[in-house]
Formats: sequence, C-alpha cells, structure tokens
Amino acid sequence: MELEEAPKQHYSEEEKQNIFNNEFMPHIHSMYNFGYRLTLDQDDSKDLVQDTYLKAYRFIESFQKGTNAKAWLFRILKNSFINDYRKKSKEPSKVDYQEVETYYNSEEVDRQITPDLRVEALKDMIGDEISNALNALDVDFRTVIILCDLEGFKYDEMAKILDIPIGTVRSRLHRARNLLKEKLSEYAKQMGYKTT
Repeated sequence: MELEEAPKQHYSEEEKQNIFNNEFMPHIHSMYNFGYRLTLDQDDSKDLVQDTYLKAYRFIESFQKGTNAKAWLFRILKNSFINDYRKKSKEPSKVDYQEVETYYNSEEVDRQITPDLRVEALKDMIGDEISNALNALDVDFRTVIILCDLEGFKYDEMAKILDIPIGTVRSRLHRARNLLKEKLSEYAKQMGYKTT
C-alpha cells in the first residue's frame, strides 16, 4: 500500500513547540502502553517511546497540523519497533565472558546462584490471564487488537499506521480476536461464563 507523501510544512520554532506539546505529548501514555505491548519489556518500551518522540520532533515538518497526531505517532512507533526487531534478530547475542568469570570468582557471589526453575515458572504463570493471552499472540495479531480494541482506532487509521490494505486489517483483526477467544475460553469457564 503506497501512501502519498504529505507536503512538507514550514513551522516556526514556536509552532513546533506548540505542536509537540499540545498534539504529541497528550498521547505519551498510549504510546508507552502500545510500546510495552509490542516489546513486553518496560525499558525497551521506554526506549521505543523516546525514539518515537525524537523522530516525531525531527520530522515534525512532515506532520500536517490538525490531522490525527496519535495515528502519526503510532505509525512511527510501529515502524521503529519493526526496524529494531529486524536489527536485533540479525545480531548475534553478546556476552562479556570476562565479566561473567569475574563475577563468579568474586567474594560477594551468592553460592545459591542457580534459581529454582519451578518457582520461576510458577511466578510467570500467575498474573492477568487476559494480558497473558494477548501477549502470547503473534506481534501482528497483538498489534491489531491493541490498535482497535484498546486504543480505539478506526480500520482506515489502522491501515495507515500498519501500512496494509483495509481488507487485511479486517481479516487480521478477525483472526486475532478468534485466537484470543480460544486462549481465553478456559479462563472464561473458570469465571462462570458459558462458552460455545
């Protein structure tokens, strides 16, 4: 889906500050929530939001004042997430073996270093069932649920944010909701709901 490039705007420094503070900043909590749902990590989410706002300010002249700032920001965040994900998936894991060896040979090391994996596994299983089910979805499905059902974007806005046809948005959302329904059916039964 090819999007038309909006003509560059020419804003004064005062107008840029106004747009940033009045149109971009009110969405920071939504941006963080979306970033967290994509990354599943607080620090990565904060970095992603910071990167998004930095790019938004740097390219503020591509933003048309009075249009949907939230959708524009979400698109930047989604693209940053995809680019970072691709970059990280191509990088090999890095381990500083000298640091590991120094730590294990130090006097301060607690000899009970290896965690009890059963405790760790149980800790991860306890939590919000809905959040866990949503986080278990593939990122493409998780994204459409977040944009539509949590953030309230319309199909056409989602298509622009995700850079996919509106028909793909509809089918992906339908599939995502069905997957979420499957994942939550047992939980619904436990809560006393009748499932079909």
